[in-house]
Amino acid sequence: MNNPLVEELTWRGMIHDIMPGTAEQLSKEMTSGYIGFDPTADSLHIGNLVPVMLLVHLQRAGHKPYALVGGATGMVGDPSGKSAERQLLDEEVLNKNLAGQKAQLEKFLDFDCGENSAEIVNNYDWFKDFTFLDFIRDVGKHITVNYMMSKDSVKNRLEGGMSFTEFTYQLVQGYDFYHLYQNKNCKIQMGGSDQWGNIVTGTELIRRKAQGEAFALTAPLIKKADGSKFGKSEGGNVWLDKERTSPYKFYQYWLNTSDEDASNFIRIFTLLDKHTIENLEEKHAEAPHMRLVQKALAEDVTRRIHSEEDLQMAIKASGILFGKSTTEDLVSLDESTLLSVFDGVPQVTISQKDLNDTESFIDLLSTTTQEIIFKSKGEARRMLQGGGVSVNKSKIDDMNAKPEISLLQGKYFLAQKGKKNYYLVTVS
Repeated sequence: MNNPLVEELTWRGMIHDIMPGTAEQLSKEMTSGYIGFDPTADSLHIGNLVPVMLLVHLQRAGHKPYALVGGATGMVGDPSGKSAERQLLDEEVLNKNLAGQKAQLEKFLDFDCGENSAEIVNNYDWFKDFTFLDFIRDVGKHITVNYMMSKDSVKNRLEGGMSFTEFTYQLVQGYDFYHLYQNKNCKIQMGGSDQWGNIVTGTELIRRKAQGEAFALTAPLIKKADGSKFGKSEGGNVWLDKERTSPYKFYQYWLNTSDEDASNFIRIFTLLDKHTIENLEEKHAEAPHMRLVQKALAEDVTRRIHSEEDLQMAIKASGILFGKSTTEDLVSLDESTLLSVFDGVPQVTISQKDLNDTESFIDLLSTTTQEIIFKSKGEARRMLQGGGVSVNKSKIDDMNAKPEISLLQGKYFLAQKGKKNYYLVTVS
């Protein structure tokens, strides 16, 4: 049976497995569905955006989304896709992480739209008073060891050793689904394809313990076309928190995706409709160097995660390094964006007195800046004569003039030689 939500997720490439009867359930009534989020950090990263977008589409189709933050399961650790047991978190760290993630989820889901408003639930609330004896009596007896051993998340780890804590994780997650089924009428659990075994354990527990029927839907795990891991940059995870990953670097991550990846990602991570995306791809095919799909993707995701203001700052910042930009663009950058853009360029610190005492641009760009920019006055003179040097995006016309520089943010200036060589100088 066709269903608008299932059709939407299908053309976007967001369905890996779907339990029989799921489309029928979604067509029958407004259905509550949930996804669990692992609170191992105080920010989500872009790898978490796939399950977030599943909830967004669920809500847009008129259903009710629940985001479950794993205050209890975060204390245990999910073995799915892991090669080693995870370090367990204490309650204080967990609570900080949960608060950070909740604030980010509120950017995507509508928590105030009536009947199908999103809700956030924390499984610590129903596990904190659940004793071990009650759990093994009320939950454990319904699922056989044979059933649990058949799951890939268990089989893949048995040879190297697996703790009892990890082995029982699927029961704990299964009980989450059962609890939400009983208390929130939640009938669908969604997640990444590596969660299929845990999700199905929940539907089985609901069938055996409550004689109920529940459903499962998973999205493919994202792989980049070149085989490298999605969501990682040279600096590690790409985070949604701007303090961890600046809006500029966030924007650049999406802008630098390959054509093949961009066509995949624009379907998964934006809400642009099929016609708009296919239109973009047609125009992109005519002029690939314009990178129209990448730009539309980067702009849409950066705007939603951060803000229009952060997006415009990121676009300006990108122009400074990679396009035609002006002194005005450079001056408009805030300090964090400025430092983020020039994170990888050679940097040097000089004193205000050194700057004041410098007699010419030749001296400034060689001896005063500790020969980081030019190794000698002669080298500086030759390049300055050729007109290939600028400070704060303004070309230096008189190399013997005493430098009078309006410092960026009151303490920086940017030297550039040729088209691509930048140097950030801090004046202390």
